Amino acid sequence: MKNNLLSLAIVALCVIGMAACKKSTSDEPAVPQGKEHLSLYLTDGPGLFDKVLIDIRSVKVLVDTSANTRKHDNEDWDHQGRDDDRRKDSSFVWETLNIKAGVYDILTFRNGADTLLAASNVTKGSIRLIKIEIGTNNSLVKDNVTYPLNWPANMPNYVLLKLRGNECESYLPGKKRLWVDFDVSRSIVENNNGFYLKPVFHFFVLSTTGTVAGKVTPREGYPVVTVFNGSDTAYALPNRDGYFKVRGLGDGTYSVFVNASNGYADTTITNVVVKAPKETSIGAITLHK
Repeated sequence: MKNNLLSLAIVALCVIGMAACKKSTSDEPAVPQGKEHLSLYLTDGPGLFDKVLIDIRSVKVLVDTSANTRKHDNEDWDHQGRDDDRRKDSSFVWETLNIKAGVYDILTFRNGADTLLAASNVTKGSIRLIKIEIGTNNSLVKDNVTYPLNWPANMPNYVLLKLRGNECESYLPGKKRLWVDFDVSRSIVENNNGFYLKPVFHFFVLSTTGTVAGKVTPREGYPVVTVFNGSDTAYALPNRDGYFKVRGLGDGTYSVFVNASNGYADTTITNVVVKAPKETSIGAITLHK
């Protein structure tokens, strides 16, 4: 009798467990018909600052729903970006993504780190524009001093990223994603009047690009890592432990240049082969005086 009761209890627990698993799966929100889920991840191409604080207010995307987006390759995308509420082509659909608006410290998303910037269900089609609205609360910290990061007077309060429509990665049925790289070193301009923000973005997906990683010591050498070849250049600032990672590289052979300071000699490593979607490790580099 005890064995029968034990068997019944086990069966009951299994049924409950299966029901719970089924409920958990069915509770996941389905992507509505005619839509697809888009996720945009923010990452950083570093600069020589303590912090770079950017006020991101909204993110929109322009979806081309036509059967062949190539017929729009000669479109005036700047005009489309300005007049997103007065579109003339019915195949263009603007979608506003869900975003946690606020000030982002861009430099926290380096060496392979990123954050989910925006995500929403959008109309199915080709993403041709990403429109990022920038607020006024922008600043940077350099050598423990905070400076305002000025927006040029002749620029609109947004940045347009122009895509060909095939950049996003379909990683699950009905789901797309894209990494947006804020290139700090090219985005901040310094002159006698202070620092100005002229955002430069790149975009990539992990499945079609490669990564170079390694470690540089000692920290006292203040190393800056440049990964480059004839067609591509990317930068990294190693973390406190010396580790660095550069993502979004196209297939090819690269050189890795370590620019050192404080009396330490520079170092260059050549013939670093990158092939998507692999990570190429160059191991540990020890700087010498």
